[in-house]
Amino acid sequence: MKKTNDYGRDSIPLLVLKTSVPFMLAQLVNVLYSIVDRIYVGNIPVIGADSLAGAGVCAPIITLLSSFGTLVGIGGSVLFSVRLGAGDEKSAQRIQANSFSMLLILSAVLTDVFLLTKNQLLSWFGASEVTFPYANTYLTIYTLGTFFALLSMGMNYFITAQGFPGLGMMTTMIGAVVNIVLDPVFIFGFHMNIAGAAVATVIAQMSSCIFVLCTLRRKKMRIPLTIVRPEPATAKRILTIGFSPFLILATDSVIIIVMNAVLQYYGGREYGDTLITAATIVQSYMLLITSPMLGITGGSQPLISYNYGANQPARIRKTVFWVLMLCICFTTLMFLLSRIMPEIFVRIFTSDAEYRELAVWGIRVFTMMIIPLSFQYVFVDSLTALGMTGISLTLSLFRKGLYLASTCALPVFFAASSAFYAEPIADGTAAVLSTVVFFGIYRKYLRGDGRLMEIKV
Repeated sequence: MKKTNDYGRDSIPLLVLKTSVPFMLAQLVNVLYSIVDRIYVGNIPVIGADSLAGAGVCAPIITLLSSFGTLVGIGGSVLFSVRLGAGDEKSAQRIQANSFSMLLILSAVLTDVFLLTKNQLLSWFGASEVTFPYANTYLTIYTLGTFFALLSMGMNYFITAQGFPGLGMMTTMIGAVVNIVLDPVFIFGFHMNIAGAAVATVIAQMSSCIFVLCTLRRKKMRIPLTIVRPEPATAKRILTIGFSPFLILATDSVIIIVMNAVLQYYGGREYGDTLITAATIVQSYMLLITSPMLGITGGSQPLISYNYGANQPARIRKTVFWVLMLCICFTTLMFLLSRIMPEIFVRIFTSDAEYRELAVWGIRVFTMMIIPLSFQYVFVDSLTALGMTGISLTLSLFRKGLYLASTCALPVFFAASSAFYAEPIADGTAAVLSTVVFFGIYRKYLRGDGRLMEIKV
C-alpha cells in the first residue's frame, strides 16, 4: 500500500484532496489554540469579559510572532519542493537544514525582543488600565514558549512537502488535543485564570514541536532533518520566497492592532472595551474561515512548486483550478452558516446580551465577502508557489492597505462600530484585482510549456 504521494504523476484532483484537506483540517484544529483559550477565558467568573478583551489585545502580537515561523517554513518548503521536483535531493536537504538553523536563531532573538518590549506593545495596541494586567500575564507566558511555536509551525511545512500531509495534520491535532485537555485544568482546576490558558498553550506547542522534530528524523522521510550553519545565500532565497506570506500574516496583526486602537479611541472609556471584546469574538469566528482557507491554498503549494520544478504547466493549471473549487465550496458553506447560526458560536464566549448582539452583527458584516475572498487567497498563494513573490506581495498589501484605510476612515464619518465594514470592503475589492492580475499572468505564462522564471537556490 502506497504511503506517500507522487506529486508528478498522481491524479491532480485526488492530490489536491490529499494535500489540501489535511492541511485545511490542521489549520482548523490549530485555530482551536486561540479559540478554546478565549472560550474558557471568557467564562472565568467575574473577570471573564475583561480577561477576554486582554486576550484580544494579545492576539495580533501572537500572530506576529507566529508569522516568523511562516516566513522560514513557506520560504524554505517552496524552494525544497522545487528542488525535489527537479530531482536534486542534495540541494533540498541543504535548504531544509538551513531552514531549521534559521528557526533556532529566530526563536532566541524574538523571545528576547518581545519580552523586553511587551509592556510598550500592549499599551500601544489597545490595552486599557483594566485589561492590561490580563494581557501582560498572557503575553509574558506565551512569549517564553516562542521556541516551540516557531519550530513546530515552520518545520511542519517540510513534512507536507515530502508527501506526508496526514503527518502534517497530526502535528496540530496533537497540540490542539493537549491544549483542550489542559485549559480547564489550569484555568479552573488550579485557579490560574488567564495565566492557565497561556501555560496550557505553551505545553501544547511543545508537544507539537517534539512530534515534528521526531517525524523529520524518521528513516521513512525521503530527506531526513539535519542542521548546518546558516548559509547567507540560501538564507536570502528562503527569506525572499517567504517574505510575501510572512508580510501577509504580519499585516494581519497590524490590522487587528489598528482596529483595537480605533475601537478604543472612538468607543471611549465606556464603550471601547465592549467593542474590543465583541471584535475579539468576531475575529475568532473569522479564524474558522481564513485559517482553513490558508490550509487549502498552503497545502497545495508544494504540489504547484514540485510541478514547476518538473516543468509541467498543465498540472499547475489543473491544481489551481481544483484548489479554487475547494475554496469556493468551503467559503459558501461558511457564508450560509454565518447568516443562519452565528448566535450559537457567540454564546460559547459570553452570556452577556450586549456582547452577544454586537458580536452576531459583527460576524454577519465581516463575512459579507468571504466567497470572493477565495479568489484572493488561491491566486496569491499560487503566485507565491511559482516564485512570483513580488506580485503576490503587492496584491496582499493592496488588500491590507485598503483594510487599514477603511478602518481608520469609517469611524470618522460614522459610529465607532462602522470600522467592522472595513473587512468586506477590502475583501471584495482585492478579490477583483487579484483575479484580473492572475489571469493576465495565466494567459501569458501558463498556457504553453514555457517556464515563468528560474527559482535559484
